[in-house]
Order: sequence, then C-alpha cells, then structure tokens
Amino acid sequence: MSLRIYNTLARELEEFSPLLPGHVRMYVCGMTVYDFCHLGHARSMIAFDIVQRWLRQSGFEVEYVRNITDIDDKIIRRAVENGEGIRDLTDRMIDALHEDADALGIERPTHEPRATDFIPQMLSMIGQLERKGLAYRAANGDVNFAVRKFPGYGKLSGKTIDELHAGERVAVLGGKDDPLDPVLWKSAKADEPAEVKWASDFGPGRPGWHIECSAMACELLGETLDIHGGGADLQFPHHENEIAQSEGASGQPLARIWMHNGFINIDDEKMSKSLGNFFLIRDVLKKFDAETIRFFVARAHYRSPLNYSDVHLGDARSSLKRLYTALQSVPPAGPVQIDWTQPHAARFKAAMDEDFGTPEAVSVLFELAGEVNRTGSAETSGLLRALGGCIGLLQGDPEAFLRAGATLDEASILAQIASRAEAKARKDFAEADRIRQALLAQGIVLKDSASGTTWAAAH
Repeated sequence: MSLRIYNTLARELEEFSPLLPGHVRMYVCGMTVYDFCHLGHARSMIAFDIVQRWLRQSGFEVEYVRNITDIDDKIIRRAVENGEGIRDLTDRMIDALHEDADALGIERPTHEPRATDFIPQMLSMIGQLERKGLAYRAANGDVNFAVRKFPGYGKLSGKTIDELHAGERVAVLGGKDDPLDPVLWKSAKADEPAEVKWASDFGPGRPGWHIECSAMACELLGETLDIHGGGADLQFPHHENEIAQSEGASGQPLARIWMHNGFINIDDEKMSKSLGNFFLIRDVLKKFDAETIRFFVARAHYRSPLNYSDVHLGDARSSLKRLYTALQSVPPAGPVQIDWTQPHAARFKAAMDEDFGTPEAVSVLFELAGEVNRTGSAETSGLLRALGGCIGLLQGDPEAFLRAGATLDEASILAQIASRAEAKARKDFAEADRIRQALLAQGIVLKDSASGTTWAAAH
C-alpha cells in the first residue's frame, strides 16, 4: 500500500508522490516568537515531527522547513511593553522554543529561517506582484495585494470572496480597495522602533505576515512544494493569502498537498493566547513528563480535535506505562531491523500510510505489549520498541520511566481532584468517575466525605 495523505485543498485523500522522486520538500508554518509556546504549538510541532519521521522511515529524503516569524505587531508591542530590544525578545523566545521542542523529542527541521533574514526576497516578490498588477500602493503608504485580481482566491477555504466577506476575521478597509486585501509591505510608523524600519523602493517599512512565508518557502524549497502544513487556524487567511501571493508571482502551484492539524481544546473551545485559555508547554512539563505529552498528542489523529485536561494527560501516562512495563518485563535483545511483512509491523505500516493514522498505529503497539506479556518474547519486545521509535516513542529507559512515575506530583493530584469536583458540580458524573478511575490507575485512592475529598496512595 502506498502513502495517502488528506489534501485540504482537494478535500480528499490523495496518493502521495513527490515532484522529485525520493525527495520531499515540506514547509510548515512555525511560531511568532513574542511569548512562550503553548500546547497548541506543541500539537503542531509533534504532528509534523511524526510526519517527517514517517516520510524518512518510508525511504524519502526530507527537506523540512519550519519558519520563525520574528517581526510582527505582537512582537513589537511586547518588546515595547518589556522595555527590551526586538532582537533581544525574539532571541530569548527562540531559545525557549528550542528548549520546549527538544524536551518533547521533536527533531530539528532541516532549515529554521527567521523572517528578518529574508527581507530582500520578500521585497523582490512584492515587486513581481506589483509589476503583474496584483499589488497596489495605498494612500496610507502600505502596499497591498489585490485579491479580486487573483482568480483562484478562496480555493483553499472553499469560499468565494463574497462569502469570505461575511467571516469574522475580515478587517476594516484601512486604505484597502477590498477589506480582504492582505498587506504586503507596512509603511513605517513614527512611533515604531527604528529596528523595524527597512529601506525599500516602497518606502521605509516592514513586511506583512503572509508574504514572509511565501518568500521563505520559495527561496528555500522552490516555487512548488510537495507538502505545506500548519494548524487548522492558518487555513484562512494565512494559507489562502500565501497561495494568492506565491502563485500570483510565479504562476506555479504553491503546494501539491496541504495538511492542517486540528486544535487542542479546553472545554471544547480552541486553546489560544487570544482567548486566554492556554497552557504553556514548560508549565505542563512541571506536572507531566515530556513523553507523556507526546503520547497524548500521538494517540489522536492529527486532523482531529483534541481535548486537554490533567485527567486526559494522567490517562495517557497510565497507558504509556503499560507499554514501558512490557519493555521492562522482557527487555529487547538488541536493536531490531523491522520486517514490514511481519503481521504487526504490516498493520502499523498500513495505519501510518493511511494519512499518518497514529491511533491505529498506537493500538498495534498495545497488541504487541500484550504479546510480550503472554509470550515473554524478546524479539517481540524489540519490535515494540522499534515501531514506537518510528513515531518518537518508547526510546527511553523503562526502569527510569516507571520509577519516575511511581508517585504523582501533589499539585497534579490536587488539580485532578478539583477538576472532578467541578464535574460533579455540573452533574457530569461520568467525567467525575473517569477522573477517579484515572487516579486509581496511577495508584491514588480518593475518599469522599462531607468535608470534602481526600487522597492516599494505594497499597
């Protein structure tokens, strides 16, 4: 079976075949570095880390670009609030990003371009668009893209320009011919720091967000990518505008496959900084180990929404513990060369080849753990570890993992007890019972009384 990927643009699964045989060029939109990364960022990074790992496992050479947006309104505002230079802020946040990503076992991309290093390429692309009549200079000094002059605008979101006008995220005119027109070059404002004012034929200023990715992707990977990815929230307007700008300039398709990962939700609402319901990766790592977070993300399909709570992470920890217990009880004899005709391996491969189906792949890992427990086979244990490694799991020392999880952090226990109390208050008794069972699986017994809930370690 060949690899099939769901293409957001085509709205269907498509057989994957890169333009250059054996070589995949993949661009994924990265972070705007004005603050620490939250779990929503972790989901995207882990999802595409698994994608690039499986592509390599499948025999492809992968050139993977994940950009860094280091110039943006939010960055300027935060630097001014902090009383620090913009470069000082972005350098600090990039270091923090690497710390978080490394902790989660996310392999570094082939290229990690900073937007500010590609200003000449952005200006060149804006010039191309102006010469083709797709960009215009507004009265306020900005240069904008004319969406109504690009015939394919709306094809990624599947909406016409008139339908998009009804969307919540459409901006007011502000000197634009159409409110949907993205800013390509923002003219310098008197109150902005000098370090964000680049000289150009359009006057001093800085690039708009969307043109940054168009220019970096083209410069590093060429006019047409094999895969372009990012979070579902980027589908419109960011990726829609990337398509219009890039294809308007080059006349070539920007990407053959568009991939979008689902959100992490809190109480069924998207986790985001704008909503104020986000959890920083580094804060969650104080309560849960990194592999548990990675497993929590990996056991859900990358396109599905994923609900976050301490209870769900506790459940993920318990599940991962079962796999490590099998590896501890029957240590692998040594490194294993995977035989993909072996039934378990074949099922794992079939799952991953069907749009990176990690839920089914993880279920194969549990089948193998059961087989290890029944047969005591070191060969099967080795296969369990090797297949887990394909998606960045089960490479740690089982003894260390299980020993670290022998006792829960008290703060985590109390947080889960509080979540259970909230569930009971809203009469969600199924969730309250789930929390009790999840804690019990981690060796914590709850006792309810008139004065409240207490806990103790099970003996």
